[in-house]
Amino acid sequence: MVPFLLLLVAWGAAGVSCVRLCLAGARRPARAPRDSGRQLTLYEAAFLAGGPHRVAELALVSMHLRRRLLLAHTGWATVVDPEGRDEVERTVIRAIGPEGQSPIGPVRASAAAADAVRAVADRLVDRGLAMPRGADMAAAVRAVRGAALLVAALGAAVLVLGGPDTWLLVWFALPLALALGCLVIARIEAHPYGSWASPAGQRLLAACAVPGDGAAGDTLVTVAVRGVDAVDDPALRAALTGRTGVRKLLGARE
Repeated sequence: MVPFLLLLVAWGAAGVSCVRLCLAGARRPARAPRDSGRQLTLYEAAFLAGGPHRVAELALVSMHLRRRLLLAHTGWATVVDPEGRDEVERTVIRAIGPEGQSPIGPVRASAAAADAVRAVADRLVDRGLAMPRGADMAAAVRAVRGAALLVAALGAAVLVLGGPDTWLLVWFALPLALALGCLVIARIEAHPYGSWASPAGQRLLAACAVPGDGAAGDTLVTVAVRGVDAVDDPALRAALTGRTGVRKLLGARE
């Protein structure tokens, strides 16, 4: 009885993950990107490289570098200038609240889910550069890989528990072949995978120079394309990542 239950689990995991991968593939942009020669803005580059949370982080860092916002290494954001230059910055200020001070984590989450960031995503989707909602190929591929490993592990467990049974092993081999076949097709049709950028968007992100303006501009480009972990300023990294190790290092230096 136990082998058949394990077989049911194997088929269920393989079937559900492969259907998810097929649906994600069907939602991928099928048309050629429009205006692919146009230079990406910093917000657009941030979304393609890291999604809505990267856009929110970029806005926070931009306001901090221009003295419109203070990001403390303790993880708090304080408003210095309540007038945002664009809708994303105004969204960040609204997320901080009327008291003018808030922990960075909730501010980042609120800004990432706001309409201003969603508008950046919609523009990129409309141009064929970003993946539409429900078309996360990277996550779908990871799910199929996990299902394949699970099927193999369950098949090995059946061998250990009940000894070799040719027909039972064949029934385990079928969902494994299904998962591996889907991975091969996805590799041929959709690689490179991206959670946010379509293949065209990834190529454009790699080929286009994002505008920078001096040291502050270079930092913003770094945040947009590589994330806050690549920032040289340890206090700024501590503020945005909340890593206590960096805070202790700063305290020791003081």
